[in-house]
Amino acid sequence: MSQSHDFPEPSLVAVNGVELEVFEAGRENAGNPIVLCHGWPEHAFSWRHQMPALAAAGYHVIVPNQRGFGNSSRPDTVTDYDIAHLTGDLAALLDHFGYEKAVFVGHDWGAMVVWGMALLHPDRVEKIINLALPYQERGDIPWVEFLEQIFGGDHYFVHFNRRPGVADAVLDANTARFLGNLYRKNLPQVPPEPGMMMINLAKAETPLGDPLMSEDELAVFVSAFEASGFTPGINWYRNLDRNWHLLGEVDPIIPHPTLMIHGKRDAIPPSENLTNFVPYAEVISFDCGHWIQQELPGETSRAMLEWLAR
Repeated sequence: MSQSHDFPEPSLVAVNGVELEVFEAGRENAGNPIVLCHGWPEHAFSWRHQMPALAAAGYHVIVPNQRGFGNSSRPDTVTDYDIAHLTGDLAALLDHFGYEKAVFVGHDWGAMVVWGMALLHPDRVEKIINLALPYQERGDIPWVEFLEQIFGGDHYFVHFNRRPGVADAVLDANTARFLGNLYRKNLPQVPPEPGMMMINLAKAETPLGDPLMSEDELAVFVSAFEASGFTPGINWYRNLDRNWHLLGEVDPIIPHPTLMIHGKRDAIPPSENLTNFVPYAEVISFDCGHWIQQELPGETSRAMLEWLAR
């Protein structure tokens, strides 16, 4: 990781049968942990703006590249990326640092993991801040099957599951273009075509919107995915129906204090019944797209800290 970004050097931490690449800030604030969980296709670097602000406010900031990302372990077995393994990694990470519980923050897929953390390891969670992805009601049929009924087989969630390896190869062959097209802000307030969106982004020569980050910053993501490939992260999607079954006997109510942050321009809509499942949730929205903490870094950090201080 280039020091030109003032981003800390990582350590490799052995947890739960894998090694996680972990970045820290505010180690002097031992006893006040906050764990930041990235989404897909992202990296711990996506929290570069929030780490110093949280450390300055007195938090021990712990930011792992979760399994499959960056220099963390990339198991070959698809089921090694289910919600039990992903949350087990975080619980073991707390054990490593000697913490009973922490504040957990998640964006995109990281939010899904944080919701799962609250369901599967509720005693390890103090508070929740999630960005972009609201709590996903389990429903009566598995998630991929549900999406296939609504959107058909070309929806990228479905495509990742039903045609393994196809999208992976396209994204691997077009890593820089795909990420450069994906990390955009000020997009039109119209949900993207939900079918082959990821493959289309990998092939599009004229991206929409303004660049989200500098070329130097984008290079951090590109180099990480050129090294890891996209399959390990896509394997998270390939466990959606498995996760649906794993959560079948779990109490779906999350009693933890929760802050939910949405981008008004994001294609992911807010939940209409969030408080039915997360009764102590507070919801705020920013005028931005999906990459909330990178599009509006100062506003995101302030909102997090003001809510945590209450």
